[in-house]
Amino acid sequence: MKIGVKPRRVVLAPLTLLPGILACAALLHAQSVRDEPTSSSAAADPAFVARANDTLLRSRNLIDRFFEQTSNVVCNEDVAQTIVGKNGKPMYREESIFEYQMQASTRGGSLRLVETRDARKEAFRDLLITNGFASMLLVLHQDFEPSFVFTPVSEDVVNGRTLVKIHFKHVAGASSPAAIQLRNRNYPLPLTGDIWIEQESGAVVKLMSNLESSLEDLGLNDLRSEIHYSVVQFHDPEEAYWMPSSAVIDVQTPKQHWRNVHRFTDYRRFRATIQVQIGDEKP
Repeated sequence: MKIGVKPRRVVLAPLTLLPGILACAALLHAQSVRDEPTSSSAAADPAFVARANDTLLRSRNLIDRFFEQTSNVVCNEDVAQTIVGKNGKPMYREESIFEYQMQASTRGGSLRLVETRDARKEAFRDLLITNGFASMLLVLHQDFEPSFVFTPVSEDVVNGRTLVKIHFKHVAGASSPAAIQLRNRNYPLPLTGDIWIEQESGAVVKLMSNLESSLEDLGLNDLRSEIHYSVVQFHDPEEAYWMPSSAVIDVQTPKQHWRNVHRFTDYRRFRATIQVQIGDEKP
């Protein structure tokens, strides 16, 4: 990247959790949606707060299953990296295509996510590397439960589905599922934003986040992301998974503005079958 610095890397993936952090999390009670004052009349309705609380808990119960399912599929990931000018128009663009898979592991007592990418088309040069945004659902994971406060906002019917909008805010000093990597060092990011959850299933439909405050000492003025999830239908056996469909990431520094667009398509499920043969016996 010829803009005076090495390619920057923004990583939204779980940091390694120390055993002490997990021990503290285990001592805390399950966090419910807090009924804090908002401008929405719906948020002031006790019945709505109760429904939002149930929806949030239903969504939390699906998170482990979500990461198990992502380990069973691969997909195509198209990435468009763009430098945005002061007028808001693209100045330079790079495109790449990968075969993408995200694997989850709980070895060592903490959740660890690893992304693998097999390049199908490589960019001539990387402008801004953004990894791990498909795992932003970690804000709902039990490992990060003490790190955020959740507040109900509204509920709306969209395409026949009732979606509950819930605002989340990072607790100062708490661990974060996101980090910016500069000079091979990770700096946790204080994120705030909104989650849209399907009321009936608890599936997350959309998640938007941004920095609670700029990190000027790290040269980061703003970071915004918008991730959409949609149903992917598989056959033999018939199953439906909620998977990431797109992620848009905007990053601004004092001198540059980048926008990366990730699109996830052509999901394929795979299963490993192991056959054991002893001597001349057929498996």
